[in-house]
Amino acid sequence: MASTPTATASRPASRAPRFAFSFVLAMLMLAIVALLVIAVPFWPGFDPIKQNLLFAQEPALRNAAYPLGTDALGRDMLSRLSMATRVSVLIAGGAVLISACLGLTIGLLAGWLRGPIDSVLMAMGNIQLSIPVVLLLIVLVASLGSHPVLLVVLLGLTNWVGYGRVVRAQVMSLREREFITAVTTAGGSGWWIMSRHLLPNVLPSVFVLAAFDIGVIITIESSLSFIGLGIQPPTPSLGLMISEGQRYLQTHPFLTVFPAIAIFLLIGGIQFASQALTTRRTRG
Repeated sequence: MASTPTATASRPASRAPRFAFSFVLAMLMLAIVALLVIAVPFWPGFDPIKQNLLFAQEPALRNAAYPLGTDALGRDMLSRLSMATRVSVLIAGGAVLISACLGLTIGLLAGWLRGPIDSVLMAMGNIQLSIPVVLLLIVLVASLGSHPVLLVVLLGLTNWVGYGRVVRAQVMSLREREFITAVTTAGGSGWWIMSRHLLPNVLPSVFVLAAFDIGVIITIESSLSFIGLGIQPPTPSLGLMISEGQRYLQTHPFLTVFPAIAIFLLIGGIQFASQALTTRRTRG
C-alpha cells in the first residue's frame, strides 16, 4: 500500500523529459520553418520565379547569390522553398480552419439535438468516409480546377468528418453531466448551453485534431501538386518541386532533398508541438 503514492507521483515526473524533448525539437523545427517563411523574403535578390539559365542547376553552397543552388531553369532554390512553404502553410491553415469549424458545428448539433438530425448528419459523414479522400479530391480538382482558394475549400470540405464525430461523442457524454442538467433545469436554451458550456469543453480536442490534420493536409496538397493537380506553375509548391527535381535525382539530388526536408520540418514541428502540449495538459 505504501508504494502506490510513490508510483502515482512518479508518473507525472516521468512525462517531464518527454515534454522537454518534444518542446525543444518542435521549437527548433518550427524556428527553421519560420525563418524560411518570414526572413528569407527579405534576402537580397529574393525572387522565386525569375529564371537565369546561365546559372542553371547551380550546386548548393557554391554561389553566394544562390545559397541553396538553382533548379534546371536557374531559379533560386532558397526563394522557391520559402514561397512554396508559405503556400503550404496558408493552404493547410485555411483548409483546417474550414474543416474544424464545419466539423465542430455539425458535431455540436448532432450530439445535442440527436434524433433524425443526428442520423442525417452522421450518415453524411459515413458516406464521405466511404470514399477515399485523395481519389475524391483528384476527381474534384480535375473537374473544377486547382485555384489555390478552390483547393483550400475542397480540402476543408473533405476533412471535417473526424472533427464532427469526436465532438459529437464528447457532447453526448457531456449532456448527461450534472452541470448541463442544472443549466437545462434553470431554463437555459440549447444555443446558450452549446456556446457557453459545451463548446469550451470540446475545443481542446478540436485543437489536438487540428494539429494532426495540418500535417495530413500538407501531405495531400503536396501529393496533388506532385501529380500536377495542385498548385500550378509559376507559383512554387513543395510537391511540384519534388516532382520537377526527381528527373535530376542522380545528378542534382538537392532539387528533391531540400523540399522534402521542408515538408519534414513543417509536419514534424507541428506534430512535436502538439505532442508537447498534450503531454503538458495531461500533467496538469
